[in-house]
Amino acid sequence: MPRSLQLGLFYCTIFIGTGVSLPYIPVWFRAQGLSGAEIGVILSAPMLARLAISPMMAVWADGFALRRTPIMLFALGAAVFYGLLGLAKGFPAWLACWLVASAFLATVIPLADVLSMRRARIDGFNYGRSRGLGSIAFIAANVGMGALLTWADPDLIIVWTAGAALLSAVAARLLLPPDPVHEGGERPGRGDRWRGIGELFRNRPFMLAVVTTALIQSTHGFYYGFSALLWRSQGIADATVGLLWATGVAAEVLFMWFLEPLRRRLGPEVLVVIGGVAAVIRWTALAFSPPLWLLFPLQLLHALSFAAVFMASLQMIERNAPARSLSAAQTISSACSGGLFIGLVTIASGRLFDAFGAHGYLGMSLLAALGLVCAWRMIVERRRSGLPSVTSQP
Repeated sequence: MPRSLQLGLFYCTIFIGTGVSLPYIPVWFRAQGLSGAEIGVILSAPMLARLAISPMMAVWADGFALRRTPIMLFALGAAVFYGLLGLAKGFPAWLACWLVASAFLATVIPLADVLSMRRARIDGFNYGRSRGLGSIAFIAANVGMGALLTWADPDLIIVWTAGAALLSAVAARLLLPPDPVHEGGERPGRGDRWRGIGELFRNRPFMLAVVTTALIQSTHGFYYGFSALLWRSQGIADATVGLLWATGVAAEVLFMWFLEPLRRRLGPEVLVVIGGVAAVIRWTALAFSPPLWLLFPLQLLHALSFAAVFMASLQMIERNAPARSLSAAQTISSACSGGLFIGLVTIASGRLFDAFGAHGYLGMSLLAALGLVCAWRMIVERRRSGLPSVTSQP
């Protein structure tokens, strides 16, 4: 089996879980009687904790001989705590289980990205194709669960998510190559690994790239947490909500699969600007509860507001971080964009949802505009350094 397909199948096992948990876990929490603010706190807790937890996990993961070993262990841990979430009762227990399960699974993805990008360079395939297969699995799970929830109990959401995490743990052992964490087999001590983390936080180009992309990607927090509830309140059926989410992810797949030449030609900084502009347009339009016929084309902007910014972030992080710290660099970037920043936004989103409903999207538009300011600063600094914006990338 081609290596790109093996990696793509592994991503599928991750995203058949997130394709259900991202849009529908608020539905499960709502069925337990929680308010929008309480849902926002639970969803944001693992995001906020990731900035502290992820570096520790990255340092621990870099102590193994093979990259796939910590990936397998983290996925297994996520499966256990997703299962406990369904058995737990009460806000504190739900918060604790969701925090631990999400922290484990959130570390799997950047570690898999590091492994996949390395194999893409060595074996000469397009990383976006492998990641895109995972996005297709996200669509299938998304649409499937939307259809199932028209008659099934919301507890199915928990069962599905836990089962997918367990499948990821098995797939990590069977599908991921036995790539070493450190070339030459030498593993630096824990102290050296922690010093590498500190160097990354003092690396200005690296941190500017992290903050810029995190600002724009965090604007999806309101969408992830409350789009399904808002569309339901507009009278849109669950199956159609699944199709709307699927449309956005389909646009993401098309970008990753077919716009690789454009990505290489424009360079990551320009992609970030394009993604930021698309985010401003998308969230401003959604703030005014547009009719169903307009929602589908707006969802196509996900290709830019998310996929373009995500692919650009991978390029910029790899370019600005030393090779010995790539695992930590990608994990820190993921912890900021998918953790600290989006966690703060998700907390605010719960309040915005309770107070303003769909108009809460306007807060996301303002945040995306701030990301554009940082993107412009990033471009200016790179030009002053005399370095080109476009570089050779895998």
